Amino acid sequence: MVERNTSSRPVEFIASLRPLLTLLADGAVHSGESLGEQLGISRAAVWKQLQKLELLGLEVISVKGRGYQLPGGLDLLEEKAIRAGMSADAATHLQVLQVEDLVDSTNARVLAALESGGGHGLVMLAEQQTAGRGRRGRAWQSPFASGINLSIGWQFNGGVPLLEGLSLAVGVALGRALSRFDVPGVRLKWPNDVWCQQRKLAGVLLELSGDLTDRCAVVIGIGLNMRLPEAVASAIDQPWIDLEQVRPGIGRNQLVAAMLSELMPLLESYPQVGFAGYRDEWMAMDQFAGQSVRLQSSRQCWSGIERGVDTAGALLLEVAGEHGESAGVRAFHGGEVSLRPAETPEKSGGPR
Repeated sequence: MVERNTSSRPVEFIASLRPLLTLLADGAVHSGESLGEQLGISRAAVWKQLQKLELLGLEVISVKGRGYQLPGGLDLLEEKAIRAGMSADAATHLQVLQVEDLVDSTNARVLAALESGGGHGLVMLAEQQTAGRGRRGRAWQSPFASGINLSIGWQFNGGVPLLEGLSLAVGVALGRALSRFDVPGVRLKWPNDVWCQQRKLAGVLLELSGDLTDRCAVVIGIGLNMRLPEAVASAIDQPWIDLEQVRPGIGRNQLVAAMLSELMPLLESYPQVGFAGYRDEWMAMDQFAGQSVRLQSSRQCWSGIERGVDTAGALLLEVAGEHGESAGVRAFHGGEVSLRPAETPEKSGGPR
């Protein structure tokens, strides 16, 4: 990801700028005098704070004779707005909702809460992460207020087998949430990606702790692109897309509320429903159904035709024999391999 040295105390650094960000969030032009009056500081101090915003990757322009503007504004996350948009069912399962300006990793924070004996029903969001990560150790690009960085903590009784296919079911829930806003071309890529118009829109990362045979805890981490700045987008080494390109104007708080309205009931009922309750929907959104694909592990590669997933969420690959004939269908689990279109070379780095 793109790292920026904001300060030796980055959380406090952003907190000091939050009042200015709130004023500029409407995208209008504000004079230095009016900003100073509202913030209770001098125009010189306003100018210094405006310069600091560049360290967050935000470009403030000076409009001659008028003042300063944050083009396009900012859609900042607000706990009250998110709660107001959630379904009543989802709200009953939400224990704690935290909205942070800056954290190292929402997944890491929620995982720590679970390991300390709490964290069940905890939802954490961050405007920016400094150490967001994805599957197989990859970094997740997280510019300030440009996407959704969300983690949910949940405890299950019954061990890891109970969680088979959970990352795929989460993908279905995200697809449902996006459909509320008529986002076109949403598809799912096994095992943990949401695609839109044949490019990556979001990723899911599950992390487990506790007794994997009995009472265990899981963190469901989600990163979704809303509006990526060009400078950050150029650092991503795989096809990507953000919602601004396909359905501009979706409110971040409204989308988070829709996501939680789908995800919280899913987690509550998953031990009873399992992936079987989501498999048909997943198959209907399968990005690579019937296509030639390549599966890559750390030591081996398989090629064949993608035939969907089984009731446990394992990918079904129809592999070819030595002479091109079908050699049967093999099942692959998410921890083993990554999937690519047959013609796409393997890449390193990039988003979740």
